[in-house]
Amino acid sequence: MINSRYERVDESTLAACADLPASILADVCGRRGALDSRIRAMRPGLRLCGTAFTVDVRPGDNLMIHAALMLARPGDVLVVDGKGDTTSALMGELMCAHAVKAGLAGVVVDGAIRDVETLREGSLPVYACGSNPNGPTRTQGGRIGYPVSVGGVVVEPGDLVVGDDDGVVVVSRREASAMLDAARRKVEAEAQRMRDIENGQLLYGWLEGALHASGALPQGQSLDAMIQAFRKSGA
Repeated sequence: MINSRYERVDESTLAACADLPASILADVCGRRGALDSRIRAMRPGLRLCGTAFTVDVRPGDNLMIHAALMLARPGDVLVVDGKGDTTSALMGELMCAHAVKAGLAGVVVDGAIRDVETLREGSLPVYACGSNPNGPTRTQGGRIGYPVSVGGVVVEPGDLVVGDDDGVVVVSRREASAMLDAARRKVEAEAQRMRDIENGQLLYGWLEGALHASGALPQGQSLDAMIQAFRKSGA
């Protein structure tokens, strides 16, 4: 089954997200959307940003990935639901070379890959659960362009996919443009916090209220007073 009738995240949003850390996007999206950490970068240092082109395969079979490589558009990210199976690789050097030539932005596989040494020397961002030298079969049908579950996250075709050394975050296409302002504010807030740390301003403004709300700090007692008492008790 192949579905080509879906909308992709718009180009202006993709461009705006190109340099945003995955952690920032995860934070402003309610700390949701990050794939399980078992799906990790095969080559650290590469950034991934593109539109999800979803592929659902049978464990250990990559027939539909071959089809997807012919159908995906430049800037798409192959997001493959391989069911977490690592008994055989779903992609390797040749298929990833095809992806590069086709202009794809990257590959995310909930399963295994192979030819890791070569892929680590390449320019294509590849995320997978691990590697296995076993090759796959190419006989089983599947689905392209339908929602999939990858790394514990539902990914719909056309969603925003961003990855870096921390991992991969998926943002719903319908929410992607709306979260940009929040992401920019988060980047600036963290930059200001780093400046404060460098200047010796170590107390978080929100910390006292959060400690009161949790019951860890009694109402009516200030955090500064607790710090001073703690330091004196340890003298």
